[in-house]
Amino acid sequence: MQLNTYLVANFRIMQTAFLPYRSSQVHYCWFGTGQKLILCLHGYGESAESFQFLGKYIGADYTLIAIDFPFHGKTEWNEGLQFSVADLIAIVQALHLKHCDGTQRITLLGYSMGGRVALQLLQSLSTKIEKTVLLAPDGLKVNFWYWLATQTYIGNRLFAFTMKHPGWFFYLLQTGSKLKLINQSILKFTRYYINDTTVRRLLYERWTCMRAIRPNLTSIKKLIRAHALPIRLLYGKYDRIIRHERGEIFRKGIESFCTLHIIQTGHQVLQEKQVNEIIQLIES
Repeated sequence: MQLNTYLVANFRIMQTAFLPYRSSQVHYCWFGTGQKLILCLHGYGESAESFQFLGKYIGADYTLIAIDFPFHGKTEWNEGLQFSVADLIAIVQALHLKHCDGTQRITLLGYSMGGRVALQLLQSLSTKIEKTVLLAPDGLKVNFWYWLATQTYIGNRLFAFTMKHPGWFFYLLQTGSKLKLINQSILKFTRYYINDTTVRRLLYERWTCMRAIRPNLTSIKKLIRAHALPIRLLYGKYDRIIRHERGEIFRKGIESFCTLHIIQTGHQVLQEKQVNEIIQLIES
């Protein structure tokens, strides 16, 4: 195991390591040695280090583990464009055993794409979950274009072609913007992610690799009710990418277990300036 350590602002140690898995090396970070375990799941294009600031504020009774997903951060993923639910569970269970004794229940903290991963873990490991905190989470609504690009053969081939030859797609975006069919936030967001050859390649690899992570919301809501599992949702009021209305719809039927909070920000909910709200949801 490769290991590096460095000091964060308040002299607590953040440690990083690689977990061998099959022919890959999964990179992750952790803080603390407390009995309460928080598993942190980052957003698209981010990494485990997105949660670094929490180490300055989280209580001493917590252990915080953050994973780099395939094709993100420093993870060396050598299993092709395959990342199954079984892979996800095996990695989480290995880290659970390594840093705890495998018996502690886990608090899931997922941001954006990591919210979808958290929902999948909630569905698959419900008896091991203490609480789920979702920050502007993906996964509460099936995006048609994501479904088409990752769940259908023809759509995935078109996706691959477009990432190599994006001209026609740029034209389509511009036309949709002129006709007011696409809002400016989504237009800017999309342009950012397809305006560079390397960024487009990573988009294809990341989306395709994560395609098996498809939580079933009906099953999840049944598990929430059956096990009385707390769910905390946090959204940005001005988020045009993932709207808080999705959370309101998800809450229907599980209001006793699921709370929804809206703060004065956009999609970037996972920031140090929001740390008080985040920690309050973890501890509530």
